[in-house]
Amino acid sequence: MKTDFSIGRRALLGATAAGMVTSFLRKGAYAHEDRIPTLARPNIIYIIADDLGVHDLGCYGQTKIHTPNIDALAASGMRFDAAYGGAPVCSPSRCALMTGKDMGHATIRDNFALQGGRVGWRGHEQVRRMGLRPHEKTVASYLRQGGYATALVGKWHLDGYDREAVPTSHGFDEFHGWLTQTEATQGYFPTRWYDGTTLHAIADNENGHQAVYETDICTAQACEYIRHSRDRPFFLTVAYNAPHSPHVTPTQARYAGMPWGEYEKNYAAMIGFLDDGVGNILETLTATGLRDDTIIFFSSDHGPRSEPTAEQTEVAEFFNSHGNLRGYKRDLYEGGLRVPLLVSWPGHIPAGSISSVPAYHPDFLPTALTLSGNAGPSLHDVNGIDLTPALLHQNPMPERFLYWETYEPSFWQAARKGRWKAVRPVKTSNIALYDLETDPSESQDIAHHHPDIVSGFQQYFMTGRVSSPEYI
Repeated sequence: MKTDFSIGRRALLGATAAGMVTSFLRKGAYAHEDRIPTLARPNIIYIIADDLGVHDLGCYGQTKIHTPNIDALAASGMRFDAAYGGAPVCSPSRCALMTGKDMGHATIRDNFALQGGRVGWRGHEQVRRMGLRPHEKTVASYLRQGGYATALVGKWHLDGYDREAVPTSHGFDEFHGWLTQTEATQGYFPTRWYDGTTLHAIADNENGHQAVYETDICTAQACEYIRHSRDRPFFLTVAYNAPHSPHVTPTQARYAGMPWGEYEKNYAAMIGFLDDGVGNILETLTATGLRDDTIIFFSSDHGPRSEPTAEQTEVAEFFNSHGNLRGYKRDLYEGGLRVPLLVSWPGHIPAGSISSVPAYHPDFLPTALTLSGNAGPSLHDVNGIDLTPALLHQNPMPERFLYWETYEPSFWQAARKGRWKAVRPVKTSNIALYDLETDPSESQDIAHHHPDIVSGFQQYFMTGRVSSPEYI
């Protein structure tokens, strides 16, 4: 008999993960006895998926993958239809999210440093990576200074190979997850897991066993944190690895009998586990009486397709993960940069609302500080803007430049301002210009029709960034 997704092995895995969380609790991982109660301010939860396409979700038009919990989150708040990651690959996009800096100013601008950084091993390949610099502030740093408890569960990816560049050195009171520098903590059935800077064994996954799924671990620990964090406003980041490749899932569940390829069934099931996790977090907030006092953000880090392989392309095309947008992960076209963005706060953000405001990861830091009532710190080195007016009042937002650069396969740049998107591709000084209002798929370069607009982007590409010793 096939296992049912919701009550069979799925529940067993959740129980196993919860048991591991309980063992952490006995070690004092969630002990907050020293906290001093403060005036009620909203909790903030940021849930971020990995390599999830905008159109992989029902609320953005997906018809083959079932995402009822994420769709319900969208229905309870605001859906952004022009949201972007900070970069087209993982580490720099997360750096933008955490530091509020765009790719012209961020410490981490690519997954791998061109020079400097720290040398380590990626499988059998020796590579350079850059981590956050010592004492570099994140949104967690500012919120903790303002009286918030802070925690991150899951993927950090901002450590490179630097043992000091860990979440607890950058504003997070607690960290439960995996690091780039520690291979045993990675994958969907990790054998080790961090509690702060201490490694714990996941015995049920040792010796090749696959008993405890990474998505379930993140969900269980996020829910446990919520249950033990009612005495002080908190900021919780839940950074799922799903649905990043490889497409690994304990069960294909409702998709097992579909007339699809194995890759497609696994991918859909991975998103099903992710959606289940969001549902469990929402249920925990409701059960603890915290739902109305909690702002939830849901997003991804960049566009879909983890690697440019036939398998990954097949999956993205089958599910139409990037819709009619051009490009995938690693591209500076819309398909590589656009992400889902949902924000829910019952009684404050209008339910079922849709925003066309261009927003991206650097905006989260100033927005979170305003929402927390902690907008006082000087943010002179932050490139994002406060989205609170759009979230709470539907007020118009000023046009501004959104900027990206990447180094895969080598340096190139892109920027958006209003309806206009400019891309300077690899190894050329020529700028392509697109009108996103009439051509969201970036199929028609109209640079020769608008020389003044191109000139403005040309100037911005030269002045809107600072050089980096690790990149160029």
